[in-house]
Amino acid sequence: MASEREKMAAGEWYCCLDPELDGLRNKARIAVHAHNTMPPTERGAMAPALRALFGAAPDAFLEAPFHCAYGFNIFLGQGVYLNAGCTILDTAPVRIGDRSMLGPGVQLYCADHHRDPVLRAEGHEIARPIDIGADVWIGGGAIILGGIAIGDGAIVGAGSVVTRDVPTGATVAGNPARLITPRV
Repeated sequence: MASEREKMAAGEWYCCLDPELDGLRNKARIAVHAHNTMPPTERGAMAPALRALFGAAPDAFLEAPFHCAYGFNIFLGQGVYLNAGCTILDTAPVRIGDRSMLGPGVQLYCADHHRDPVLRAEGHEIARPIDIGADVWIGGGAIILGGIAIGDGAIVGAGSVVTRDVPTGATVAGNPARLITPRV
């Protein structure tokens, strides 16, 4: 029988109220706390504990505060910049391509909770990946839902809620985000 972590990784319904998953979230909380409380002159681009937790983050720069659920599902390309207040609920892989920039308060949500209120109360959720291409700019306060892909060079307007894939080079804005300019 698969563990809850294995179900989460496989994109199946799992129970987030699992001791193993809670332990992994606690490890992330400790690394996030170190990042958020370390003086910037000591922290540099990212606290070492947080960098060690990530799947990949070669030279990304994360402003504080920052929050993530697990960390090990976060893969950041070269030169990625996350402004203050970004949240990544990485129950599934989150990939952010080279030179992409996220404005302050951007939120990436891989977790989706069950629609049945009884199952939701029991902690049932499903994890959907987020894939953000290279050279993407996501404006402050935007929310990206799980299962979304954003193409290279795209722009997401501030405050947008992205519920559908964004084509390469396109600009989207609004709630839900809609195409403003066609892809280049």
